[in-house]
Amino acid sequence: MTDIFPSSPAASVVSTRRYRFATEVVTVDNSDDPHNAASVPIYQSATFKQKGATASGEYDYTRSGNPTRTHVENHLAKIMGAERALVVTSGMGALDVITRLVRSGEEIIAGDDLYGGTNRLLSFLAQSQNVKTHHVDTTKAESVLPYLSDKTRLVLLESPTNPLIKISDIPTIAKYVHERCPNALVVVDNTMMSPYLQRPLELGADISYHSGTKYLSGHHDLMAGVIGVKDTSVGDQLYYVINATGCGLSPFDSWLLLRGVKTLAVRMDKQQASCIRIANYLETQGFRVHFPGLLSHPQYHLHRSISAGPGAVLSFETGDIGISERIVEGTKLWSISVSFGCVNSLISMPCRMSHASIPAHVRAERALPEDLIRLCVGIEDVEDLLEDLEQALLSAGALPYPSK
Repeated sequence: MTDIFPSSPAASVVSTRRYRFATEVVTVDNSDDPHNAASVPIYQSATFKQKGATASGEYDYTRSGNPTRTHVENHLAKIMGAERALVVTSGMGALDVITRLVRSGEEIIAGDDLYGGTNRLLSFLAQSQNVKTHHVDTTKAESVLPYLSDKTRLVLLESPTNPLIKISDIPTIAKYVHERCPNALVVVDNTMMSPYLQRPLELGADISYHSGTKYLSGHHDLMAGVIGVKDTSVGDQLYYVINATGCGLSPFDSWLLLRGVKTLAVRMDKQQASCIRIANYLETQGFRVHFPGLLSHPQYHLHRSISAGPGAVLSFETGDIGISERIVEGTKLWSISVSFGCVNSLISMPCRMSHASIPAHVRAERALPEDLIRLCVGIEDVEDLLEDLEQALLSAGALPYPSK
């Protein structure tokens, strides 16, 4: 296996975490730096000199490996609880690398509430690679059972899902898959929770991946994808794809990602606390709010059993597409933008933006409300965010004006 799928330079098995998460996430092992730099250096080099014609060094070409990339991969493996982590140029790039493990004629089981880009890639695989995807309601663990077979290669989960914030029972689904399909891999998109709030590899998943563009970097100043694996042999196969296709993360972006992830805990604490306030406010105003931090959420207790918090993304329904459009366009602090996980607060209508690539009839089949608004809470003062949201709700006609 090693000859076919070689390890990347300096790939190492993660050591056991020694401290609590907020400490570990800022503690980067840079002991191999000859100059004792406080910050990991950026090795902005495409190639590395070798000692001789047949004497290869640890690194030879940045497509295959780079010291800065190695540092961020080892650090992410530690905080993800992974045996190995790999970083690529985007979250969708990460999923593309993972789906290269699926051969023509094999099948994928996935949720029925997925990020639009994920749905687009799965549709492409069906059309061009003869890889069928069964979409099921992953809030019910038993829904995967009828589709598990010797053709099943991946079971792809989101929890919470995007954008309806549904919760998947990762441990139970993983148990079903491993019992009935030993060769299948359970893959979890953990972007919305981040390793601070949820670590799917500790819940039974085989692969966990992230859009590093979101919470891991935190500032929306780079694009990155992160893959964490439980089994090093799977990591070797994924590295082979990354090296062959050349989608490994650049040295500078690796450095930005390593810098950004150090503040993950403090950012998420602030964003989550504000999101809880905003979710409670919207619910008291009579809106249907999708957020696992509310007791009204149908999987509230399940989410608490597998996560350390509800996160900082919610969605809500107004009951009227026109009102939703006016709310989104009426905010001043909330930027109209796709994505989430940034220090700045964002607002969007998924069916018009991040999920517009899903055909309208498919959105209807999956009960995705066209009036849905998604809020991604940043680190601003929550009182300012609430005041701005309230004035947008009032001006859009979503709330009655208070009597004088």
